Amino acid sequence: MPVLASHRKPRTKVRTTTPAVGFTTAALASVTLLSTQSATAAPAEPKPAIEDVQKKVDELYRQAGSATQQYNRAKSASTAQRTKVDTLLSDVAKRTEKINEARRELGAYAAEQYRTGGIAPTATFFLADDPQAYFDQSRLMSRSTERQQKAVDDFRTQQAAASKKRAEAVQSLEKLTETQTALRSSKQNVQTKLTEARSLLSRLTAEEKARLAELERKKEAEAKEKAEKLAARQAAEAKEREAAEKKAREETGGDSGSGSGSGTGASPGTGTGTGTGAGGSYAAKAEKVLAFARAQIGKPYVWGAAGPSSYDCSGLTQAAWREAGVTLPRTTWDQVEVGTRVATSDLQPGDLVFFYDDISHVGIYKGDGMMIHAPKPGANVREESIYYMPIYGSVRPA
Repeated sequence: MPVLASHRKPRTKVRTTTPAVGFTTAALASVTLLSTQSATAAPAEPKPAIEDVQKKVDELYRQAGSATQQYNRAKSASTAQRTKVDTLLSDVAKRTEKINEARRELGAYAAEQYRTGGIAPTATFFLADDPQAYFDQSRLMSRSTERQQKAVDDFRTQQAAASKKRAEAVQSLEKLTETQTALRSSKQNVQTKLTEARSLLSRLTAEEKARLAELERKKEAEAKEKAEKLAARQAAEAKEREAAEKKAREETGGDSGSGSGSGTGASPGTGTGTGTGAGGSYAAKAEKVLAFARAQIGKPYVWGAAGPSSYDCSGLTQAAWREAGVTLPRTTWDQVEVGTRVATSDLQPGDLVFFYDDISHVGIYKGDGMMIHAPKPGANVREESIYYMPIYGSVRPA
């Protein structure tokens, strides 16, 4: 019997290496894709050096100081404009009352004329029982007419004056709106600068903050060293002046004290006068100024504040000189225009020292190259070297 062929299909051999090859290929593709993405991605921005952070923060505080002066100026203008508006509105109210009085008087005359009927003069003469009585009454009516005319003139005058004052009040209200808008804008500008500065500082690590503090100490030490040099130079100059004055007195053979010096520390050519009376007067005022300023040490800096619990820089100088009977403007930009300009080498206690090219900061000179000032947000009123910031110039207010 012939052998039957098998109907079963032969087994297909399965290759076990194919999945491994596919997985490897996918993995390689993924690695290649990631590598490509990494190569094309923008490099991370390098973190700024702590010195750059310090410069940026100092600049933001300076800008905030300048914005604070803009705020102070806008606030002063707004306050003055509000006072003007209130005065004008009060004036308008008074004039309106006068108009109403004149209107009531005219109304009374009109009512009287209505009651008399307004008969023609000729008819009244012929109808009168007594001609003489008519003439007497006519003279009285003439005087009455004059009073009526005066009342009409007064009414028109008051009406014109009230209209003028009302127009002034409207213009002043518009100006007040402008100053209040500037006030809000300045306030927002200050807050923006301070927020940016605080944000920069908040991102620093503990190590970076320690480094920043070290930089601040170094800056303070350098400024103090410069102050000490100025103090030594001023002391030497004062000693030389004293010796020269003593020699001059000896040569004249008198000790009457008629010379120009008085031991006040004023150097020739500063524009403050050479008599002892003027120097003594300024020294007395400066003593009151510094006594007040010292009493404020430790109080916080608050932008826009002028005491008594907190101050900004120009608020402190204004309040201190007020104690000496001298009224200073509110802003550094206006204070620098008051009094006599003096050189840094000729500074006397009580003088005002201004800083930065935009004149956004001010302090009170106390002698020996030091000042009392309200520094910046987060700091308190304190003594510090005048060389801590770039000096713009100095003035002697009185």
